[in-house]
Amino acid sequence: MTDKSSMIAITIDGKKILAKKNQTILQAAKENQIQIPHLCYHPALKPSGSCKLCGVEVKSPSGRQVVMLSCILKVKENLSVKTESQLVKTHRKKAFNALLQMAPDSARIRELAQAFEVAVSPPPDGCIRCRLCIRVCNEIVKARALKMVKTQNGNRVMPEAGRCIGCGTCANLCPTNTIKVTDRDNVRTVSIKGETIGRLPLERCEGCGNRYATTRFLRHVEESTLDHPDTKEHHHLCPSCIKLMSNRAVTERERIKK
Repeated sequence: MTDKSSMIAITIDGKKILAKKNQTILQAAKENQIQIPHLCYHPALKPSGSCKLCGVEVKSPSGRQVVMLSCILKVKENLSVKTESQLVKTHRKKAFNALLQMAPDSARIRELAQAFEVAVSPPPDGCIRCRLCIRVCNEIVKARALKMVKTQNGNRVMPEAGRCIGCGTCANLCPTNTIKVTDRDNVRTVSIKGETIGRLPLERCEGCGNRYATTRFLRHVEESTLDHPDTKEHHHLCPSCIKLMSNRAVTERERIKK
């Protein structure tokens, strides 16, 4: 049993608590179920204050209100501590964003920031906003399946619902490989950073029988070339079979010439 006469009285967020001598503010807060964010603290190790997340507001010896790290700051008689003041929130946001500059994809840091309602910089999505995907889809493919949308986290490439034909041209041109095309179970999925743009069934090649292109893409090609004077009868052949037939045609022409 702890001798209360050896305890030190402090106040955290207006709540009077008793702390053990030589305890830090963070340790005292933990024992009293007062939440202070931290990442680099461990009870078995000497505190280093590396993550800077555990800042709290206290009065300095000069009388100014300052932020100090609670994992290092020791308890003192009648010390008054604030964990949610505006000064602390400003410091906390700066500390979270500094950590995210070093580990932008860290789910743990972002979850902790969300738990303490700290708005931090959005995670990188791999997209450099070059608009190549949008331009090729609009100007060459003419499917108009992508657009740039302004969001609270900045501009983002977004799909136009129901317009993707699954040609994969956007993925082929993407300089950072952010757009992915996956063929599985006779279905082609086009996605940006895990967000699906389109899921479309694949057609079989009339030559080899392999699934090679989406039904919507083949229909789009037929409709786009319908009025072209050089258009011949459409055949659903994969690139390998077209090349094979082309090679055979060349061989046959050479044989006839001889």
